[in-house]
Amino acid sequence: MALSQNKRIFEDRRSESPEQSIWWDKLSLAQKFSASSLGQFGYELNFIRYENGHSLAVLYCNDSITVIKEDGVINTHPKIDIR
Repeated sequence: MALSQNKRIFEDRRSESPEQSIWWDKLSLAQKFSASSLGQFGYELNFIRYENGHSLAVLYCNDSITVIKEDGVINTHPKIDIR
C-alpha cells in the first residue's frame, strides 16, 4: 500500500495545472482563461516569453508545444525556437 500511495503522490506532482505554475500571476486575464482550458487536456504552463512588449505563454503537453498570446488566442502549431 505504501508503494501505491507514493506512486499517486508522484503522479500528482508530475501533472501540475497551469493555475499552480509560478508564472500564473504574470498572465493576462485572457491568457488565464485559455491556459485553464488547456490544462484540462494535460497542458502545463512552462514559461512566458516577452517580445516587443507583449507576453507569450508557452505550454507543454508531452512533446507538444502550444502558445497563448496576450489576447488569449491559442496557437497549437507555433513557429517558436526553444533553446
